[in-house]
Amino acid sequence: MQRPQGRHDGTQRWRDLLFLHWPVPEASLASLLPASLNVDTFDGQAWLGIVPFAMVDVKPRWLPGAGLSFLETNVRTYVHREGRDPGVWFFSLDAASWLAVQAARLGWSLPYYHAKMSTTEADGITRYETRRADGVGIDCRYRRLDPIGPSEVGGLQHFFLERYVLYASRRGQLVRGQVHHDPYPAYGAELISHCENLSAASHVPVQGAPTHVHASPGVDVEVFGIRPC
Repeated sequence: MQRPQGRHDGTQRWRDLLFLHWPVPEASLASLLPASLNVDTFDGQAWLGIVPFAMVDVKPRWLPGAGLSFLETNVRTYVHREGRDPGVWFFSLDAASWLAVQAARLGWSLPYYHAKMSTTEADGITRYETRRADGVGIDCRYRRLDPIGPSEVGGLQHFFLERYVLYASRRGQLVRGQVHHDPYPAYGAELISHCENLSAASHVPVQGAPTHVHASPGVDVEVFGIRPC
Protein backbone atom coordinates (compact mmCIF):
# COMPACT_ATOMS: atom_id res chain seq x y z
CA MET A 1 0.00 0.00 0.00
CA GLN A 2 1.22 3.48 -0.82
CA ARG A 3 2.64 5.55 2.00
CA PRO A 4 0.25 8.30 3.16
CA GLN A 5 1.33 11.83 2.30
CA GLY A 6 2.79 14.05 4.98
CA ARG A 7 4.62 13.37 8.19
CA HIS A 8 4.02 10.27 10.25
CA ASP A 9 2.79 10.51 13.85
CA GLY A 10 5.28 8.05 15.29
CA THR A 11 7.62 5.15 14.69
CA GLN A 12 7.90 1.57 15.95
CA ARG A 13 10.00 -1.50 15.28
CA TRP A 14 8.14 -4.80 15.18
CA ARG A 15 10.42 -7.74 15.91
CA ASP A 16 10.29 -11.57 16.06
CA LEU A 17 6.75 -11.98 14.83
CA LEU A 18 4.85 -15.27 14.79
CA PHE A 19 1.69 -15.43 12.67
CA LEU A 20 -0.80 -18.18 13.60
CA HIS A 21 -3.94 -18.56 11.48
CA TRP A 22 -7.05 -20.71 11.77
CA PRO A 23 -9.95 -20.99 9.31
CA VAL A 24 -13.23 -19.95 10.95
CA PRO A 25 -16.83 -19.59 9.77
CA GLU A 26 -17.45 -16.18 8.26
CA ALA A 27 -20.71 -15.83 10.17
CA SER A 28 -18.94 -16.19 13.51
CA LEU A 29 -16.90 -13.09 12.68
CA ALA A 30 -19.51 -10.97 10.92
CA SER A 31 -21.71 -10.75 14.01
CA LEU A 32 -18.80 -9.23 15.98
CA LEU A 33 -17.97 -6.45 13.52
CA PRO A 34 -19.44 -2.97 13.05
CA ALA A 35 -22.17 -2.91 10.42
CA SER A 36 -19.99 -0.80 8.10
CA LEU A 37 -17.29 -3.48 7.86
CA ASN A 38 -17.32 -6.74 5.92
CA VAL A 39 -15.33 -9.90 6.63
CA ASP A 40 -12.43 -10.20 4.17
CA THR A 41 -12.06 -13.76 2.90
CA PHE A 42 -9.54 -15.63 0.77
CA ASP A 43 -11.16 -18.00 -1.74
CA GLY A 44 -14.32 -17.76 0.37
CA GLN A 45 -12.61 -18.66 3.65
CA ALA A 46 -12.50 -16.36 6.69
CA TRP A 47 -9.59 -16.40 9.14
CA LEU A 48 -8.65 -15.67 12.72
CA GLY A 49 -5.06 -14.71 13.44
CA ILE A 50 -3.03 -14.62 16.66
CA VAL A 51 0.24 -12.70 16.38
CA PRO A 52 2.79 -12.62 19.23
CA PHE A 53 5.76 -10.29 18.76
CA ALA A 54 7.93 -7.57 20.32
CA MET A 55 7.26 -3.85 20.01
CA VAL A 56 10.57 -2.01 20.13
CA ASP A 57 11.33 1.71 20.42
CA VAL A 58 7.70 2.84 20.22
CA LYS A 59 7.55 6.63 20.28
CA PRO A 60 5.75 9.67 18.87
CA ARG A 61 7.50 11.72 16.20
CA TRP A 62 8.34 14.55 18.59
CA LEU A 63 10.07 12.37 21.21
CA PRO A 64 13.90 12.30 20.97
CA GLY A 65 15.93 9.29 22.03
CA ALA A 66 14.73 5.77 22.66
CA GLY A 67 11.06 4.89 22.96
CA LEU A 68 9.09 2.26 24.86
CA SER A 69 9.69 -1.47 24.26
CA PHE A 70 7.39 -4.31 25.32
CA LEU A 71 5.88 -7.61 24.20
CA GLU A 72 2.50 -7.70 22.48
CA THR A 73 0.03 -10.32 21.28
CA ASN A 74 -2.92 -9.46 19.07
CA VAL A 75 -6.01 -11.40 18.04
CA ARG A 76 -7.39 -10.25 14.72
CA THR A 77 -9.40 -10.89 11.63
CA TYR A 78 -9.43 -9.30 8.18
CA VAL A 79 -12.00 -6.85 6.91
CA HIS A 80 -12.87 -4.43 4.11
CA ARG A 81 -15.40 -1.69 3.46
CA GLU A 82 -17.63 -2.85 0.60
CA GLY A 83 -14.59 -4.14 -1.29
CA ARG A 84 -12.38 -1.15 -0.49
CA ASP A 85 -9.56 -0.48 1.96
CA PRO A 86 -8.73 -4.00 3.19
CA GLY A 87 -7.41 -3.99 6.72
CA VAL A 88 -7.41 -5.52 10.19
CA TRP A 89 -9.98 -5.63 12.95
CA PHE A 90 -8.53 -6.39 16.38
CA PHE A 91 -10.57 -8.40 18.87
CA SER A 92 -7.89 -7.90 21.52
CA LEU A 93 -4.32 -6.71 21.97
CA ASP A 94 -2.27 -7.72 25.00
CA ALA A 95 0.77 -5.72 26.06
CA ALA A 96 3.26 -6.12 28.87
CA SER A 97 3.41 -2.34 29.37
CA TRP A 98 0.63 -0.77 31.47
CA LEU A 99 1.54 2.64 30.04
CA ALA A 100 1.21 1.39 26.47
CA VAL A 101 -2.19 -0.15 27.25
CA GLN A 102 -3.55 3.12 28.64
CA ALA A 103 -2.11 5.21 25.78
CA ALA A 104 -3.47 2.88 23.07
CA ARG A 105 -6.93 2.70 24.64
CA LEU A 106 -7.11 6.47 24.91
CA GLY A 107 -5.38 7.50 21.70
CA TRP A 108 -6.34 4.67 19.36
CA SER A 109 -9.58 3.29 20.87
CA LEU A 110 -8.14 -0.22 20.62
CA PRO A 111 -9.10 -3.09 22.99
CA TYR A 112 -5.75 -3.42 24.78
CA TYR A 113 -5.26 -5.53 27.92
CA HIS A 114 -2.39 -5.55 30.36
CA ALA A 115 -0.76 -8.96 30.70
CA LYS A 116 2.32 -10.65 32.08
CA MET A 117 4.39 -11.67 29.08
CA SER A 118 7.75 -13.31 28.48
CA THR A 119 9.84 -14.77 25.70
CA THR A 120 12.88 -17.01 25.88
CA GLU A 121 15.02 -18.79 23.30
CA ALA A 122 17.12 -21.94 23.64
CA ASP A 123 18.52 -24.28 20.98
CA GLY A 124 16.71 -22.39 18.23
CA ILE A 125 13.31 -22.77 19.92
CA THR A 126 11.42 -19.67 21.05
CA ARG A 127 8.88 -19.82 23.84
CA TYR A 128 6.35 -17.00 24.08
CA GLU A 129 3.91 -16.60 26.96
CA THR A 130 1.04 -14.16 27.55
CA ARG A 131 -1.19 -14.30 30.62
CA ARG A 132 -3.78 -11.78 31.83
CA ALA A 133 -4.83 -11.58 35.46
CA ASP A 134 -7.95 -13.65 34.64
CA GLY A 135 -5.88 -16.44 33.06
CA VAL A 136 -6.56 -15.59 29.41
CA GLY A 137 -3.47 -15.96 27.25
CA ILE A 138 -1.25 -18.13 25.09
CA ASP A 139 1.80 -20.31 25.68
CA CYS A 140 3.56 -21.45 22.52
CA ARG A 141 6.91 -22.83 21.42
CA TYR A 142 8.14 -22.56 17.85
CA ARG A 143 11.18 -22.74 15.62
CA ARG A 144 11.74 -20.27 12.80
CA LEU A 145 12.68 -22.07 9.57
CA ASP A 146 14.10 -20.91 6.25
CA PRO A 147 13.06 -17.80 4.32
CA ILE A 148 10.13 -18.42 1.98
CA GLY A 149 10.46 -15.33 -0.18
CA PRO A 150 8.39 -12.21 -0.62
CA SER A 151 4.61 -12.41 -0.41
CA GLU A 152 3.06 -12.44 -3.87
CA VAL A 153 0.13 -10.09 -4.35
CA GLY A 154 -3.01 -12.19 -4.57
CA GLY A 155 -1.57 -15.06 -2.52
CA LEU A 156 -2.62 -16.27 0.92
CA GLN A 157 0.69 -15.27 2.51
CA HIS A 158 0.20 -11.71 1.28
CA PHE A 159 -3.41 -11.77 2.52
CA PHE A 160 -2.22 -12.64 6.04
CA LEU A 161 0.91 -10.52 6.34
CA GLU A 162 0.65 -7.38 4.26
CA ARG A 163 -2.01 -5.40 6.08
CA TYR A 164 -1.49 -1.66 6.48
CA VAL A 165 -4.90 -0.38 7.66
CA LEU A 166 -6.55 -0.95 11.03
CA TYR A 167 -10.11 -0.18 12.01
CA ALA A 168 -11.56 0.63 15.42
CA SER A 169 -14.75 2.00 16.93
CA ARG A 170 -14.62 5.32 18.79
CA ARG A 171 -17.83 6.38 20.53
CA GLY A 172 -19.86 4.51 17.94
CA GLN A 173 -17.99 5.94 14.95
CA LEU A 174 -15.76 3.86 12.71
CA VAL A 175 -12.18 5.15 12.59
CA ARG A 176 -9.08 3.95 10.80
CA GLY A 177 -5.34 4.19 11.15
CA GLN A 178 -2.54 3.31 8.76
CA VAL A 179 1.03 2.12 9.01
CA HIS A 180 3.77 1.99 6.42
CA HIS A 181 6.69 -0.42 6.24
CA ASP A 182 8.64 -2.53 3.78
CA PRO A 183 7.10 -5.93 2.99
CA TYR A 184 7.72 -8.53 5.69
CA PRO A 185 10.72 -10.80 5.22
CA ALA A 186 8.68 -14.00 5.55
CA TYR A 187 9.94 -17.29 6.99
CA GLY A 188 8.42 -20.66 7.53
CA ALA A 189 7.90 -21.77 11.12
CA GLU A 190 7.38 -25.01 13.00
CA LEU A 191 4.89 -24.72 15.84
CA ILE A 192 6.11 -27.23 18.43
CA SER A 193 3.41 -26.69 21.04
CA HIS A 194 0.65 -24.23 21.85
CA CYS A 195 -2.10 -23.69 24.39
CA GLU A 196 -4.36 -20.66 24.10
CA ASN A 197 -7.74 -19.30 25.12
CA LEU A 198 -7.41 -15.85 23.56
CA SER A 199 -9.67 -16.91 20.71
CA ALA A 200 -12.42 -18.09 23.05
CA ALA A 201 -12.14 -14.85 25.04
CA SER A 202 -12.72 -13.04 21.74
CA HIS A 203 -15.85 -15.16 21.12
CA VAL A 204 -14.24 -16.88 18.14
CA PRO A 205 -13.10 -20.27 19.49
CA VAL A 206 -10.90 -22.36 17.21
CA GLN A 207 -10.20 -26.06 17.07
CA GLY A 208 -6.78 -27.72 17.08
CA ALA A 209 -3.55 -26.31 15.77
CA PRO A 210 -3.38 -23.40 13.33
CA THR A 211 -3.34 -24.49 9.70
CA HIS A 212 -0.86 -21.79 8.64
CA VAL A 213 2.22 -20.61 10.55
CA HIS A 214 4.61 -17.88 9.45
CA ALA A 215 7.43 -16.00 11.15
CA SER A 216 9.37 -12.84 10.47
CA PRO A 217 12.38 -11.14 12.05
CA GLY A 218 10.45 -7.89 11.69
CA VAL A 219 10.05 -4.50 10.04
CA ASP A 220 10.53 -0.82 10.88
CA VAL A 221 7.21 1.01 10.90
CA GLU A 222 5.87 4.50 10.41
CA VAL A 223 2.54 5.06 12.16
CA PHE A 224 -0.14 7.48 10.98
CA GLY A 225 -2.80 8.46 13.50
CA ILE A 226 -6.43 7.49 13.82
CA ARG A 227 -8.84 9.36 11.53
CA PRO A 228 -12.61 9.17 11.01
CA CYS A 229 -13.58 6.96 8.09
